[in-house]
Amino acid sequence: MDRLAKLSDLLIAENASQNLVAKATIPIVWQRHIADSAQLLELVPATQAPWLDLGSGAGFPGLVIAAMRPDLEVILVESRKRRVDWLERAREGLALENCRVAGCRLEDVERFDAGTISARAFAPLDRLLGLAARFSTKTTDWVLPKGRSAAQEVQGLPKNRRKMFHVEQSQTDPDAGVVVGRGQWSAKP
Repeated sequence: MDRLAKLSDLLIAENASQNLVAKATIPIVWQRHIADSAQLLELVPATQAPWLDLGSGAGFPGLVIAAMRPDLEVILVESRKRRVDWLERAREGLALENCRVAGCRLEDVERFDAGTISARAFAPLDRLLGLAARFSTKTTDWVLPKGRSAAQEVQGLPKNRRKMFHVEQSQTDPDAGVVVGRGQWSAKP
């Protein structure tokens, strides 16, 4: 909890100099960003390492996962320089030895087997799956907060491939969903 409180303080301070999160969400940072990220841990029963967080931006959910699970290797992928600098400062400020920042485009990250893949506001589901496919295996867990569009995005996948995913109701937003799945996504249909 101390690390999460410190993350909240660091985020609020940094948000004054760069727009990491919408200003309207600052008064509800615990619900909107921290609890919203933390709920993902309950959606992946095995919580396998390494946890790959795509488009980490402000650090959600990756920094929260790393803070709550210091035993779990977490890799944050972010290509924007100012966000990479923020993630590095936050990682160091929170003493997250289990976390590293890959400051590049996802396409430039060396391939490895991800135990869990998350992404919040990264890309539409079909594109996200295509970009992350090379990191997935038969046992990879996917936890993808998609807001109000969750069910619609799953329905937009090819019919023979959508059975891999289902939508869980967000615990922090009654109008939001999290796309959850397990398995290897092939970039080819």
